[in-house]
Amino acid sequence: MISIGMFIQSNQYLNIWNPTIREVNIKNMAASANKAIQDNNDNNEVEEYILKEIKMETAPASVIIPPRVEVYEGMTLEELGAKLDRSLKNDIAGKGIVIASKCIELGVDPYIATAIILHETGCGQNSCSQIARNCYNFGGQKGSGCGAYKRYNSVDEGLQGMIQNLYNNYYAHGLTTVETIGPRYAESGTWVSKINWYVNNIRNT
Repeated sequence: MISIGMFIQSNQYLNIWNPTIREVNIKNMAASANKAIQDNNDNNEVEEYILKEIKMETAPASVIIPPRVEVYEGMTLEELGAKLDRSLKNDIAGKGIVIASKCIELGVDPYIATAIILHETGCGQNSCSQIARNCYNFGGQKGSGCGAYKRYNSVDEGLQGMIQNLYNNYYAHGLTTVETIGPRYAESGTWVSKINWYVNNIRNT
């Protein structure tokens, strides 16, 4: 709010532009009563005036709209996460933003990562595999804690671990396409075609 002070004397507005009045000094303002005191330099008398408040609505502060940051194929991180969500089911439903965030952080293709997760765990079909449900292992990573497979403590941790593994063992070595990842990731001769099917399905969903 903006307050504009105007002085009133004897129920008449005091014309502060009158050239006969040499100076008006507000010495004290009581917030509770909105009062002002003016020194009269001619007769040393102090006259009290009631400060009349006129309240005006101020214009709202400018709204700062953050710039749009596109991270993948013209999508923001949130939009990419929402797109991935349309292909995620069962135990990983709604985890698109987790996958998208880790992929963008490491420079891993989110469609390829999601395709491998869906294919290796069966989460894109009727239900996730037992290793995914019990050990939060998405992608069939070898290790310990769950038989011959690596165990994670949560769905988020397992998804992030799978993407980290994809980066460490493939992307960091220049293997960044389904065709170059395939021979090292799986022995099956149909693995590449199946992953590409998932990739296309994710992109067009």
